[in-house]
Amino acid sequence: MKNRVYGIIGVKSIMANWNADFEGYPKTISSGETFGSDKALKYPMKKMWEAEGERVLYIKSLKVDSGEGKKGEIAVRPKSLRERYDEIFETNLKEEKDKTNVIKNLFKAIDVKNFGATFAEEKNNASITGAVQIGQGFNKYVDTYPEEQQILSPFRDSSKDEKEGEANQSTLGTKIVSNEAHYFYPFVINPQVYKDFVKMGMTEGYTEEDYKKFKDAALTSATFFNSNSKLGCENEFALFIEIKEGYYLPELAQYVKFSKEKDYDVIELGFDELINQFKDNILSVEIYYNTLNVKVKHNIKGAKEYNIFTRKEV
Repeated sequence: MKNRVYGIIGVKSIMANWNADFEGYPKTISSGETFGSDKALKYPMKKMWEAEGERVLYIKSLKVDSGEGKKGEIAVRPKSLRERYDEIFETNLKEEKDKTNVIKNLFKAIDVKNFGATFAEEKNNASITGAVQIGQGFNKYVDTYPEEQQILSPFRDSSKDEKEGEANQSTLGTKIVSNEAHYFYPFVINPQVYKDFVKMGMTEGYTEEDYKKFKDAALTSATFFNSNSKLGCENEFALFIEIKEGYYLPELAQYVKFSKEKDYDVIELGFDELINQFKDNILSVEIYYNTLNVKVKHNIKGAKEYNIFTRKEV
């Protein structure tokens, strides 16, 4: 693969919490705008790839340590990066003397192949800039606000057994969601970023197959990842613009506008003129969206539209 791809990934959140801060509320910047970090989008992608049997390095995994907890008790704790590396590549990093083998292995992990890596373990240091770069996803829906739900636990708090009146009470918890939010993430794919590693024989580069796997995750991973806080989050929009080698586009999500129109969510692409003027250098424009309740307004010449779930052209 040689040509750059620019695009946008749209995720909606209905009575869910797409990306929480440390206090449990949907993340915001100082101005109060709600946003989702790139990590919030990459995580369900990694979980989806892992579920499909792909090698994923940078994801939390657990192990059981016998005798390493307090008073020799059995402890469950996260694996270190070295332990995770040894597990998925079936090797022993401590015994590895050839750094090129480490880098070759890193490129075999689908998350590293897409997003890059900073690896510093057992004196084997490597830094790989990812072919896929994803920006922050800002919510474009103006009427977003957080909702707090009180949750009653079926259990009492045993630490309060000695306090009169509290020993017989169930504990309370809080679940925080946003009423509705629509996040739009910009991304760019630069397949040429691995050319030096290709010259050294450490990878075949960013391939069409790598791009297909990213594209599949970009279209479905939020819908796939239905945890308690993420149930209500799903992929509703995606845009892929492939351009000729040697040409560049700005970050496109900043021009997107979102509104409501009767029973439809309306996504307006505000960069039609730019793309049409650039048409001689554009190889393809693909727009995916939920055709059941989303309208996409644009005048991009030659753009193909698809149902985001069925992948069929509309």
